[in-house]
Amino acid sequence: MNKLLLLATILVSFLLKDYAAATPMGRATETDTTDTELLKVDPKAGFKDLFDASSSTSDFSLGKLNPKAVAFIQDYMEDEGDNLAALKISGKRYFNIIEAALTKRNLPTELKYLAVIESDLKSSATSVKGAGGPWQLMPETARDLGLRVNGRIDERRDYFKSTYAAARYLAYLYDLYEDWLLVIAAYNGGPGKVNTAIKRSGSRNFWDLQNYLPAESRSHVKKFIATHYIMEGEGGLTTLTKDETTKLLNGYAAAPAVSTDGSMAMQNISGKYYSKAIAQVLQMNPSEFNKLNPNFDRQLSAHGNYDLRLPNDKMEQFRQNKIQILQQSVGMLLGTIKG
Repeated sequence: MNKLLLLATILVSFLLKDYAAATPMGRATETDTTDTELLKVDPKAGFKDLFDASSSTSDFSLGKLNPKAVAFIQDYMEDEGDNLAALKISGKRYFNIIEAALTKRNLPTELKYLAVIESDLKSSATSVKGAGGPWQLMPETARDLGLRVNGRIDERRDYFKSTYAAARYLAYLYDLYEDWLLVIAAYNGGPGKVNTAIKRSGSRNFWDLQNYLPAESRSHVKKFIATHYIMEGEGGLTTLTKDETTKLLNGYAAAPAVSTDGSMAMQNISGKYYSKAIAQVLQMNPSEFNKLNPNFDRQLSAHGNYDLRLPNDKMEQFRQNKIQILQQSVGMLLGTIKG
């Protein structure tokens, strides 16, 4: 009898171990929404397949984008650019919550854009398959992550709790793949689909195995890449032509040279200037300004200075109205003046 009891105990322990391995890092409790486990590897390194192999940098915002992503981004910008520009403003409070949760786990804050493509940041969002909340978690996955989902309460709708649960799940998936493009594919379609694609393609590179993934998961990854570039573009990317965008995303971008016929002028500037304020005060079309000064806001913010290029008459206006332009810029950035 004692032997039978011992065998039963061993069998149960093995079953419990297998169940824990099959769930997102084991079944969590509510208190796990504030746990402090960190990834043991550099999380930025997981974006390696996002860039051209010849790129010497792994910085997510500055590296040369993989050419295989460019065409999708161009089309996505045309379809979703206006909607994402609006979300960039209306979603600030949600981004603050998400960034805090991601930072707590040492996850890249760029993953906040996953919630954008999942739900447009809406806690009320519900899919036809039953996924709910800003992170579109399925009920069982949510429960495994410590969220309460029943007839009376659905914590997938709680922005704080669901975001910490999603961060926990993303960390779990990264432990499996150490590649964020594969993580996003797995987040959408499940690890089983990604594992099958890896096995069938013989590769762990998203661009090599993408055609072995379901179309929805393949598109999900590209939507994430496109959303990041549109949201981080500070207005520059969304106003460029397709040819100009291709050059910019692949690291070839350079502002137009000063014209040889003397019709254009260039001046290096620094300060809290904002492209929309400059265009407004100088009565320029924003698209015209951005074509002359691609990615102005982002580059000025990153480097502290920028070689401003304008037609001669507009440059003279700029010099005469610098104080007004600065005041207008600061007001727009703070939200006290409408753009």
